[in-house]
Amino acid sequence: FSLNASYYVQCITFYFFFTFVGLNLNLSDCPPLGLESLKVSDDQLESSSYLSVGLGPHRGRLNIQSGLDDDDEYDGAWCAGVEDQEQWLQLNALRPTLFTGVILQGRNSIWSLNWVRTYKVQFSNDSSVWQPCMNGSEEAVFIGNEDLETPVLALFPEPSVAQYIRINPQTWFSNGTICLRAEVLGCPVPHFSETESGSSDDLDFRHHNYNEMRKLMKSVNDKCPNITRIYTIGRSYTGLKLYVMEISDNPGKHELGEPEFRYVAGMHGNEVLGRELLLNLMQYICREYNRGNQRVIQLVKDTRIHLLPSMNPDGYETAYEKGSELSGWALGRYSFEGIDMNHNFPDLNNIMWDAQELAINKRRVSNHYIPMPEYYTSTEALVRKNFFNNPYMQDIPFVLSANLHGGELVVTYPFDCTRDWIPRQDTPTADNDFFRWLATVYASTNLVMANPERRICHSEDFLQHNNIINGADWHTVPGSMNDFSYLHTNCFEITVELSCDKFPHASELPIEWENNKESLLLYMEQVHRGLKGVIRDKDTRAGIANAVIKVDGLGHDIRSAVDGDYWRLLNPGEYKITVWAEGYFPRIRHCSVGSEPHATICDFTLTKTSQDRLKQILASGGKIPRDNQVRIRAMRMRKLRASTKILNRRREQQRLNKIKRK
Repeated sequence: FSLNASYYVQCITFYFFFTFVGLNLNLSDCPPLGLESLKVSDDQLESSSYLSVGLGPHRGRLNIQSGLDDDDEYDGAWCAGVEDQEQWLQLNALRPTLFTGVILQGRNSIWSLNWVRTYKVQFSNDSSVWQPCMNGSEEAVFIGNEDLETPVLALFPEPSVAQYIRINPQTWFSNGTICLRAEVLGCPVPHFSETESGSSDDLDFRHHNYNEMRKLMKSVNDKCPNITRIYTIGRSYTGLKLYVMEISDNPGKHELGEPEFRYVAGMHGNEVLGRELLLNLMQYICREYNRGNQRVIQLVKDTRIHLLPSMNPDGYETAYEKGSELSGWALGRYSFEGIDMNHNFPDLNNIMWDAQELAINKRRVSNHYIPMPEYYTSTEALVRKNFFNNPYMQDIPFVLSANLHGGELVVTYPFDCTRDWIPRQDTPTADNDFFRWLATVYASTNLVMANPERRICHSEDFLQHNNIINGADWHTVPGSMNDFSYLHTNCFEITVELSCDKFPHASELPIEWENNKESLLLYMEQVHRGLKGVIRDKDTRAGIANAVIKVDGLGHDIRSAVDGDYWRLLNPGEYKITVWAEGYFPRIRHCSVGSEPHATICDFTLTKTSQDRLKQILASGGKIPRDNQVRIRAMRMRKLRASTKILNRRREQQRLNKIKRK
């Protein structure tokens, strides 16, 4: 590091500092370099020492989560192996970078209390000669943490251009040791003011608060009025509306035979990537439809799509106010009332399992459309009712759905709840094979999940499961939306954990869109797999609502919609289908499902039972046909003869019993 080189770096630093001032940019406008998002690789991080392998420099990432046990391979911070003021965590940015700030956090642990209270920062271009971060004529000392989880931002009084940066702890919690998680803010030199899009799609890549989200949805509706409709399904506790964007070639109406699809995001308000992806998706579909993209046109023509970008707007607004790096791991997760919405649906799993255990004939226990318990529907129930007491889930015959989360990279499928409250155990549904297919469709086309070289997010290695897992085998979640959809409605639903970072910086949104675009489209197209058809009355040809569709060998039934149409998601194969409805004779058909991405049509016509048919004739004021009158007289005579025989047998038996007693 020569004198000339040092002078050059100082000149570059001053140049970019004054360029910031000239452009009226805030120093915090420089994005995070990517410790949290894993954009920074483990090889770029070094330290003076470390307490154990699980507390090495690669674990010093903002918001990284530890496993249940301390001192394992996946602990919750970098911790120095020596307690003195010479310890450091070092980042190699790989190129000259204008460093503008650091965000610090304590160690994630349920057993230990460790955090850094004050620290210094040094810069270098060769990792040998280091220059301190200055505050005027003195070396700057920055305030760190006073707890484990709250992120604390420190902006440098004098930003510096360098390739390396070190965080040098000076004081730490007296009952703990030197441990920290960090993020570094910086702009690459020389084009720090230019942002690389990361996507070829010209979409609105930024974070949208409630008002901005409304404006964007309205702009999409204005550009595509013939295929979009905005509606609401209720309000949050603070009065924010829950907006849904419907996309269809006939918006506002269920079309016979057309399946209903749903994406839900923002159930946890601080897991924001799903919200932005759905806003991107509605922009993309509108634009590509207008451009004549045949894939998008076919999707819109054949599917009624519902996009709910923010299920928990109160939580989102709380996280948004803090910002992407400062909201921490949990701020905004819950609703305003403190409810975790993914644990807030009726627990129908245990109702069904308990009934099966008590039943003599388990086949008679309902395996679908299980009613909600009264303690959830009463006015005193302390639950958020926007969904399960709302026509959104009750009246719209959804076939397929996914709810979008963040904080991991994995796709989970039901059941989410284990039997007997076991912490984690594989708990499959009757449709386990198809659910695994659905999860694989998303995971295998997601550009990050599909990368076999990717780093694990926190402590779970989902790569060994091909990035899919049964929800209950990860951790039990009673009252999840996935399980409720499956047991109370016809809808198959999975959960997609989209990113290690719950609240990615806006600069990362374009690449996140590219990572997920194909997955989002391909998953929607899966709604057209399996069987579909209409169940009609043989005489009137009217559709029969609430007819039960049973697949032989699968212990989960579905029901027909109001117009008699149905959709049964199935893998390729031959199936024996039984359909029955109240007042009708059951009907059996054998239907074949192919591997093509479109459903096999399997219609049914049902004949009313004689008694119900006569009731229908009499109710309409009609006369019973003569042939039916003859059949009725014959039936009555047969019943009379049968009852007379039974009566005579009883009398004869009574006479014989009296003789024996004598």
